[in-house]
Amino acid sequence: MQIYRVGGAVRDRLLGLPTVDCDWVVVGASEEEMLALGYRRVGKDFPVFLHPTTQEEYALARTERKQGRGYTGFAVDAARSVTLEEDLARRDLTINAMAEDAEGRLIDPYGGQRDLAARVLRHVTAAFVEDPLRTLRVARFAARLNFTVAPETLALMREITASGELATLTPERVWRELERALGEPYPARFFEVLRDCGALAAVLPEVDALFGVPQPAQHHPEIDCGVHLLLCLTQAVRLGASTRVRFAVLMHDLGKGTTPPALLPGHIGHEDRSVRLLNALCDRLRVPQALRELAVVVAREHTNVHRGLELRQSTLVDLLERMDAFRRPERLADILLACEIDARGRAGLENRDYPQAARLRRAFDIARAVDVAPLVAAHGPGPEIKSLLRDARIAALKSAGV
Repeated sequence: MQIYRVGGAVRDRLLGLPTVDCDWVVVGASEEEMLALGYRRVGKDFPVFLHPTTQEEYALARTERKQGRGYTGFAVDAARSVTLEEDLARRDLTINAMAEDAEGRLIDPYGGQRDLAARVLRHVTAAFVEDPLRTLRVARFAARLNFTVAPETLALMREITASGELATLTPERVWRELERALGEPYPARFFEVLRDCGALAAVLPEVDALFGVPQPAQHHPEIDCGVHLLLCLTQAVRLGASTRVRFAVLMHDLGKGTTPPALLPGHIGHEDRSVRLLNALCDRLRVPQALRELAVVVAREHTNVHRGLELRQSTLVDLLERMDAFRRPERLADILLACEIDARGRAGLENRDYPQAARLRRAFDIARAVDVAPLVAAHGPGPEIKSLLRDARIAALKSAGV
């Protein structure tokens, strides 16, 4: 029995990155031997075990042979005779197909170290095309590492797209890759790579539809709606936005992809169209409700937030109410950050100030401080309290000169 550290842990060590999880491959062993040593099997489809002490994953070396459609249609051979090189050959990318032995010696039969140095994502073998999920994984690694995709690998990704097998991916797997990509240091690269191989139209057609759609140059010097989206995602990283805010940014302009050509480059009413499209996307991908709710508010209200310096006090209070800021104050910061990202995600305007956020924050603080108790004492707890509280908040803003 020989045990090797494999995959991401080896790659990240070579890149000087922290290692989160360690995966191990066991060569020359059987399931019975693993169980006798105290390992616990956890893999349903693959011979994967948890170490009795560390709880890290140990997998028997295996080969996989495609026998159906999708990313689950594989026949697995985990015989004792399977070699380390054969196990590494089934992996997606050369940078993930390296191993280390017990003495820390690198085993790199497919040139992963070379591709790390060249900052290239390259497939290991032509069997890459057998798993459609690899298209999304390559794009996600591009978002993580900002590597380029080897031309021959991109060609195989286009082959996967043309085969129609991306349609076999479950909504959960697509969402998982999208969510992880949004949290990476270069999320825009995920969408660039998917678009380069044609996969974006297959898995996120609402996003793909933005590319090539013009906007007024006086507001958007970059003009193209898709380019604006990529600039926004870059700004989201720069401003330290969470994944939930990045998802809201991704969704905020979807309606512009459906603007009637006769109305271009204007996009009147795109906010409501964006809400409808993002709700459909969230239904399809089973996006968590909290992320959907934030995205809906940002899509519906971002244009009003951009007008924050010119709004009357009554309109400010109503806007804060629609954003549910008084009931869920912790969400206001996310909404304002998403709107600032939208304002800065424009060519040449990346460093512009966004005083609208400061005015809305001040208006919120003043309006929230209005005490409802005197109103209830004077008028009783009735339905008119909501209107009276609104009037009191408006008066407080006027008094403060907001």
